[in-house]
Amino acid sequence: MKFKNWLILIVLFLFQGITAQIKDPVKFKYNINSLPNNEYEAVLTATIDKNWHIYSKDLPADSGIPTEMKLSSKEGIDLIGKVVEVGKKHDEFSEAFGAQIVYYSDLVQFKQKFKLKNGAKPATVSAEITYQTCNDRVCLAPNTLEFDQKVSAAATATQETSTDENVAATTPDENKDSSEINSIPESTKIEPVAAKQEGLKVATIDFMNPETDCGIVQEKNSENFWTYLLLGFFGGLIALLTPCVFPMIPLTVSFFTKGSNNKAKGKRDAFIYGFFILMIFVLLSVPFHIIDGIAGNIFNQISTSVWLNITFFLIFIFFAGSFFGYYDITLPSSIANKSSKAEDAGGMIGIFFMALTLVIVSFSCTGPILGSLLGSSLTGSANIPMLLTYALAGFGLSWAIVFGLLALFPQALQSLPKSGGWMNTVKVVLGFIELGLALKFLSKADLVSKTFFLKRELFIALWILITIGLVLYLFGKIKFPHDDKNAKISLTRKVIGLLGIGFIVYLIQGLFPGERPKLQYLSGILPPINVSYLHDEKDGILGMHPEHDYFKAIEIAKKENKPLLIDFTGYGCENCRKMEEFVWSEPDILPILQNEVILASLYVDDKEALPESEQTSIDMGNGQKKKVKTIGDKWSLFQQINFNNNSQPHYVLVSPEGKVINTPVSGYMPKEDFKAFLECGIAYFKTTGK
Repeated sequence: MKFKNWLILIVLFLFQGITAQIKDPVKFKYNINSLPNNEYEAVLTATIDKNWHIYSKDLPADSGIPTEMKLSSKEGIDLIGKVVEVGKKHDEFSEAFGAQIVYYSDLVQFKQKFKLKNGAKPATVSAEITYQTCNDRVCLAPNTLEFDQKVSAAATATQETSTDENVAATTPDENKDSSEINSIPESTKIEPVAAKQEGLKVATIDFMNPETDCGIVQEKNSENFWTYLLLGFFGGLIALLTPCVFPMIPLTVSFFTKGSNNKAKGKRDAFIYGFFILMIFVLLSVPFHIIDGIAGNIFNQISTSVWLNITFFLIFIFFAGSFFGYYDITLPSSIANKSSKAEDAGGMIGIFFMALTLVIVSFSCTGPILGSLLGSSLTGSANIPMLLTYALAGFGLSWAIVFGLLALFPQALQSLPKSGGWMNTVKVVLGFIELGLALKFLSKADLVSKTFFLKRELFIALWILITIGLVLYLFGKIKFPHDDKNAKISLTRKVIGLLGIGFIVYLIQGLFPGERPKLQYLSGILPPINVSYLHDEKDGILGMHPEHDYFKAIEIAKKENKPLLIDFTGYGCENCRKMEEFVWSEPDILPILQNEVILASLYVDDKEALPESEQTSIDMGNGQKKKVKTIGDKWSLFQQINFNNNSQPHYVLVSPEGKVINTPVSGYMPKEDFKAFLECGIAYFKTTGK
């Protein structure tokens, strides 16, 4: 046993230097509290890193890995009641699982009351917890930890006052540093010993030195912010084309550039004016940061609330009516009047209030567009206040650039189109877009409430009707209040109308069954494929039946002389399902998986028990043990020891000789990236025969 312990320490030390990719976002602390009437309470406190979460113990079947806490003692205990969860709770509908799921972020406690069977005799009480950690992009392999703590009658008096070294308050001590509370040694974050004992270390695998460096280099998740900056920028350009803003462009630029003796000052003031416009739009996002700081769960509640989603649906319908010209959405006139009067202050203050007046008086056109940015941010999966900041910054930046450039080159004003009926056409087109976006919020409310009334085909049919209405309007068959009844249909309207017809043709295919999921480009907007009149459960994954054992799969790869695609996945991995449904199913991806590779899907959350001779546990210090007792534990360790990674989905291409062909990739990714990863590795294998 001493030799085994030294072996564990040596191997852990050797692997300590390469744990950069091993993620450990949850730290546990185990306490036992003394209660009246000779009762005790075991408390496991989980401190969770930002943007990560673990699931509740109560989840619907086939949706995520529920957290499970078990209490035991060789001396014997009687459990009192059930495990109780206390923490920052999130309750939302998962489109991938098609069910309502509950999870916790930041901090959660799992509590179980018990009594000692043997009365006054001391006992060692063990707590075992099985859990899975996920963020918005990946899920980590399910983990099972075990903690031990002694309880004795002699400690009862001290437990009442929490002075015993082994007993702490139910909640973490606020005076202690979080690093002290969560003091799990860094060297214990990877568990290679059990993998070595199970024969899971493959000598030929060296993920740090693949055979070729072709493929893709994955970026971090920050690109989503820049996407919203771009969306805001285009939204601002569209808003500039509306009747509320476009006529003000030449008037404003002329104001700053008029006067032969003040051109330089005018251009400087115009740039300052643009800067203030940008600043005002960015400042609009500040309240959302304050709200997030006060109640960090508020945006999750908004995005998953049935009534709030219905409210957003009605608001977007209201926006559409405004764009159609049936009424105007304006701020109280008193606000605009006060802002206009403040312009007389002159200097920087006057310029600031000129910018503020522009933002206020254009609200009837910009309000619905800004509302759309807000709504799309709330359905996003990243930091919502920052998404809004980037979106509003992009919106203001487009205005600042236009006004600044026109002030620098005022002659360009002559090239601008004249104001006219085309501006109302822009507004009406935006109205139809608002109707389409409104259905997304209605669909979200339908999914969360589990009514499942707005099924995928009905949603598509309504979008088809909205697009038909748009096409008829563009070809002059439908008129709205502010349209010129005798206006000539321009070439631009005809081209956009033809594009609308193409979109209708694209949507129609989603109404009919097929071998593969359709309309993947709309997968973030349409109801999930299992909320459908046509849904039928089928065995396998897209008709494929992958191997679930690496060593069996590698033998098949040798016989067929094909590369092996290792798919580290999980039954409760939402992003894994998204990859299978929306990327694997693509017509230029699926044949590769079916014909060019041997597929091995290794489920890291498979609960089937290993033979007793293969089950083991690792002492991680601080009374914490890592248990290896299921097939899922085995493949989780296989992934960690060979690829220094514990996230899912995770994809690796290896040769029949067991050598890593190209750099592995992780998480949900665009089809193009996954295709590049596959084609690069397969092409290298065919060329070299390795």
